Amino acid sequence: MTSTGIADLDAGVLERLEGYAATFARDFGVITRTRWAGVYLQGLLLDGERKSIEPLSRRVRTAGWQGDTEQALQQFVNQSPWDHHTVLRTYRHLMATAFATPTGVIVIDDTGFAKKGTHSVGVARQYSGTLGKRDNCQVAVSLHYAAPGGDYPLLLRLYLPESWTSAPERLAEASVPTAEQVFATKPELALQLLDQVRAEGLPHAAVVADAGYGPSAELRAGLETRGESYVVGLTGEEVVLTEAPTWAVRPASASRKGRAPERWYLTPEMPTPVAVKTLAQSLARTVVTWRQGAKGPLRGEFAWVRIWPTPHWQNGRAAADEPHPATEGRWLLVDWRADGSVKYAISNLPEFATLEQAVALWKQRWQVERGYQQLKEELGLDHFEGRSWSGFHHHAALTFLAYGFLALERQREHRPAITALEDPTELPPFHRTDPRRKTLRNRY
Repeated sequence: MTSTGIADLDAGVLERLEGYAATFARDFGVITRTRWAGVYLQGLLLDGERKSIEPLSRRVRTAGWQGDTEQALQQFVNQSPWDHHTVLRTYRHLMATAFATPTGVIVIDDTGFAKKGTHSVGVARQYSGTLGKRDNCQVAVSLHYAAPGGDYPLLLRLYLPESWTSAPERLAEASVPTAEQVFATKPELALQLLDQVRAEGLPHAAVVADAGYGPSAELRAGLETRGESYVVGLTGEEVVLTEAPTWAVRPASASRKGRAPERWYLTPEMPTPVAVKTLAQSLARTVVTWRQGAKGPLRGEFAWVRIWPTPHWQNGRAAADEPHPATEGRWLLVDWRADGSVKYAISNLPEFATLEQAVALWKQRWQVERGYQQLKEELGLDHFEGRSWSGFHHHAALTFLAYGFLALERQREHRPAITALEDPTELPPFHRTDPRRKTLRNRY
């Protein structure tokens, strides 16, 4: 990947960066904050191994400003009362104007930050997908937008383990806002973040997530309640049926006393539920090309079959649910990769959706992986050394703004802006009015 780090910023870039920072002047509230935001963005964009405040402050230009640059940046990031939510709303509007299309996807993800000690807000010994293990770290739930013309991070929220939400003194010491002190699972946080961008009318075709979120029935139900199409990863251990289930109450035993059976179970003629990874071994593979890469077309082997999720099927269903409609079918996408690994995903795309459409949505996630590599390795997302809630989220918001500036610079140099209004005939067929479809999942 080409580095985005810049050894020096020429006059033209500095002028555009100053104008970009001025876009958020009303959100920062005070002109000096806007100026220091421009300085901080400059420091994030310049080359340098560390993007924490102390080394960053030595690299930036302050155009003859008086005072201690490091102290001023410390105050701006850690103590200044500007609202990162307000700044990011303006940022998302600006980025959507340039990149959003109805064929884009919203990607749910999280990212980990290795930490030493116990004082940084949200730090605990917990699992981090970024680290690939349990370790002492912070974890933040995030949303990222990926579209054919470009990608950008949407918003991020630090996850607070119960060891934090059950300790008022730790929350107070880290200045966690009262509204954020209630424990929420990562899927719950992801849905809360999604509601924010949905309220802003961000056009998108589907929500995509990896196996860190897809197995959550809570998340999938939340997406369906919101009318969202999704393609989300599974671990392969999930149990499913290969045909629509039928249920019946088991007959009462003549020798058994007490109440008659009230729970419904799968009827004897139903096939035994099977683990997703076992089912995948029996499926035929189809080669699909999903996009052109730098070295030619990107293609792989996939399968796309109907399944019926049956969690806890051995326990039956309550009689109060009678009559039992057949469980609604879903799609299983199997992705055999060149390195020998196999990925699985479940989708609620309609019955007439094609394998090619599903793969096109699923593979948009590659932009997020590249995006977080840039955010961390080049823009310093994981270099913040403060301990407070506001400091963490201020720094994260500014790295998002730096990412956005680079995206707009690339667009300015190489291609015209993509309008948010796109010819609806170019949308995948399941996002147009169709007689086989009762509702329109994408309401934007």
